[in-house]
Amino acid sequence: MKWVLLMLVVCYAVPLHGLTKIVSARPKAVNIGAVFTFNSLIGKVIKVATDAAVEDVNASPSILNTTTLRIIMHDTKFNGFMSIMEPLHFMESETVAIIGPQRSTTARVVAHVATELKVPILSFSATDPTMSPLQFPFFIRTAHNDLFQMAAIADIVQFYGWREVVAIYGDDDYGRNGVASLGDRLAEKRCRISYKAALPPRPTRENITDLLIKVALSESRIIVIHASFIWGLELFNVAQNLGMMSTGYVWIATNWLSTIIDTDSPLPLDTINNIQGVIALRPHTPNSIMKQNFVQRWRNLTHVGLSTYGLYAYDTVWLLAQAIEDFFQKGGNVSFSKNPILSELVGGNLHLDALKVFDGGKMFLESILQVDRIGLTGRMKFNRDRNLVNPEFDVLNVIGTGYRTIGYWSNHLGLSVVPADERQSTSFSGQKLHSVVWPGQTTKVPRGWVFSNNGRHLRIGVPNRYRSEEVVSVKSNGMITGFCVDVFTAALNLLPYAVPFELVAFGNGHDNPSNSELVRLITTGVYDAGVGDITIITERTKMADFTQPYVESGLVVVAPVRKLGSSAMAFLRPFTPQMWLITAASFLIVGAVIWCLEHKHNDAFRGPPCRQFITTFWFSFSTLFFSHRETTTSSLGRIVLIIWLFVVLIINSSYTASLTSILTVHQLSSPIKGIETLQANHDPIGYPKGSFVRDYLVHELNIHESRLVPLSSPEEYDKALRDGPGKGGVAAVVDERAYIELFLSNRCEFGIVGKEFTKNGWGFAFPRNSPLAVDVSAAILQLSENGDMQRIRDKWLLRKACSLQGAEIEVDRLELKSFWGLFVVCGVACILALAVYTVLMIRQFGQQYPEEAEGSIRRRISPSARIHSFLSFVKEKEEDARGRSSRGRQLEDISVNGSSRCN
Repeated sequence: MKWVLLMLVVCYAVPLHGLTKIVSARPKAVNIGAVFTFNSLIGKVIKVATDAAVEDVNASPSILNTTTLRIIMHDTKFNGFMSIMEPLHFMESETVAIIGPQRSTTARVVAHVATELKVPILSFSATDPTMSPLQFPFFIRTAHNDLFQMAAIADIVQFYGWREVVAIYGDDDYGRNGVASLGDRLAEKRCRISYKAALPPRPTRENITDLLIKVALSESRIIVIHASFIWGLELFNVAQNLGMMSTGYVWIATNWLSTIIDTDSPLPLDTINNIQGVIALRPHTPNSIMKQNFVQRWRNLTHVGLSTYGLYAYDTVWLLAQAIEDFFQKGGNVSFSKNPILSELVGGNLHLDALKVFDGGKMFLESILQVDRIGLTGRMKFNRDRNLVNPEFDVLNVIGTGYRTIGYWSNHLGLSVVPADERQSTSFSGQKLHSVVWPGQTTKVPRGWVFSNNGRHLRIGVPNRYRSEEVVSVKSNGMITGFCVDVFTAALNLLPYAVPFELVAFGNGHDNPSNSELVRLITTGVYDAGVGDITIITERTKMADFTQPYVESGLVVVAPVRKLGSSAMAFLRPFTPQMWLITAASFLIVGAVIWCLEHKHNDAFRGPPCRQFITTFWFSFSTLFFSHRETTTSSLGRIVLIIWLFVVLIINSSYTASLTSILTVHQLSSPIKGIETLQANHDPIGYPKGSFVRDYLVHELNIHESRLVPLSSPEEYDKALRDGPGKGGVAAVVDERAYIELFLSNRCEFGIVGKEFTKNGWGFAFPRNSPLAVDVSAAILQLSENGDMQRIRDKWLLRKACSLQGAEIEVDRLELKSFWGLFVVCGVACILALAVYTVLMIRQFGQQYPEEAEGSIRRRISPSARIHSFLSFVKEKEEDARGRSSRGRQLEDISVNGSSRCN
């Protein structure tokens, strides 16, 4: 019995000891620190929401069991130093986590210490996007990263077609890093921040006024404010006094403004008037029953309005409670130890050696990151980057005494008038945003920019060329005129705003300047735009933005030409000699085939050899006019004749059309047929000096640069073409069609040969992302539609044409390659007909003369004799052959009968 009792004690002692250990691992209370400013805009909300959350957690029987959650709050009193020191004070006591600090600037410092002491830091207000988990592994953001907020703003800017924005921000880590993220997101949409306007962290009214005056002088009217609660409303007050809340401006505020509206609503009348038409963002929280109940309860807790910070504070406390429960269930123990490094600092007045390391900090951090629950703000779950899943924002428009929700933005679906959580249950029309009432009480979408009113004129670079003055010309008195200048001036006159500018000549007037160099100078800021014969090519579009082309001008080849007059042999021009030869041979061959097929049973193709030859010749060539008198009686002959008549019809029609063109239109002849001829030979080629034509010929067409001759003026074109390759000139000149048409207006001995082999156009060049390029393009289209573009063109480019202007380069003669298919079909028909005819003749010959076909039994017949007999049979008329065959059979029967009687 003693041994039995001893075994029972041992068996029951082990589990009782383990159970005691588990129970002892759960303390009676868990301490969590909270650091924020009680009297701040969001601090007043955080305090109430945190107390409510602690009360609900401790009252819930489903979490923490007998352990009490205790949150100790410290007031930083708007002091950045206190925001750093208070968290350190918590780390001296047994605090497993800290909620806060309130600002991103102090959160960075505290996060470094928390990493060393392994105490998780949870913040829903420090939304600096650069605080990454790699750098701060124990910092956890329980609200949405500002990176997503900036992505929402970028989508709004793109949706309305704006290209540039001005960013106003506080010059601290929170402001700078947020605006940097905005710049990255705008760049993805081919937009940019044109001016970054930084303010001190605590600016004075004078600082704000000076800054807004600079903003007013900029071109962009899209202003994004990433402000602080302290000076955000003051900025709008100053903007109202400066007239910057009027029509044409667009103000986009990050979530600081929606927080003010939600917390202090209703705002004073003066304040609400200052922000009329502003677009603001607010973190989206689903309208769940849980949220509705909390909102109703909130009204009984405080008179302060409930902002999203209160909702995130409430969910953060519950997130910590669930993580603590998971931490205890995994066997975690709340224990602290001294840091060996800090132990060396014993004896100092700061008492840094009192800071303790949370032994279970790493396990507790993992429990926090694994939480997945539905709270007031929606789903509380972290992704791999430690950002909350499903980031979404409300897009608000301040109207009257409140605001209106004009849409929603989500990370995966972009802008929409339906929240992402309601997409599946609601019919979605695809609309992005509802209409907006913009500053100035207008519903018309602002253009987004104006020409800067800083007294500076745009410097417009104009190429000073020594060539056609009709396109652009710089006079001796400095005046710049021409077709391009008139088009540019007319386009600017159509804009709804004034654009002061001055034309500046680019080049010395003796050498043609490079348009590519002019475009490069635009990118460096030497010129604000380029006006002239600037061809839009790939190389230049990589450096600048171009307007809609106002002239279509591809490359063409001009060469000396001569007029082809009428001659006695003009009727031979439509066909090449090879075509004439094959056609004539085809007539003879078809005639011979028809004779073979008809000779045996058609009297029209019989008679003396001379008559048969004349008949065949006459028949074959009379088919050209469909006037042949002889009829075909055989089926094979009719088939061949039908196919041949179809071929003759096509040839006859083509010949007639080509001859008509030759005899009725002036024809110009040139040994050069186009750019292909120049590529094949080795003659020198002229091109306009300073133009892109040289690079195109060398790099695109692989023409050796030693063959290229630079020419500067129409006079040099004329002389080089007249001299030709033999006298140091050129065989042809390659230039843009617009210039060639001017060159040929009074030079009839030259002409465009071949086809235009590029499709380019002239456009005005502007710096990258210049909104002026878009407006000028629209004006160019308007000039084309109302006819002003044609009138300007007629004024400068229309010249009296020479007498041969309507002439055409010699029409290409019809070659065999265009008809070889017809000849092949006809030839195959002839061969097949002859083959079938031959087989039929052999068969008939064997039936009528079996002894000739197979050889006599009694005597041998040589092959030549049999062939001679077969040819004689073929030439013999069919009726005669049949009669002779019947008489032969009768004689054979008589001889056979006589011999039988003798026997």
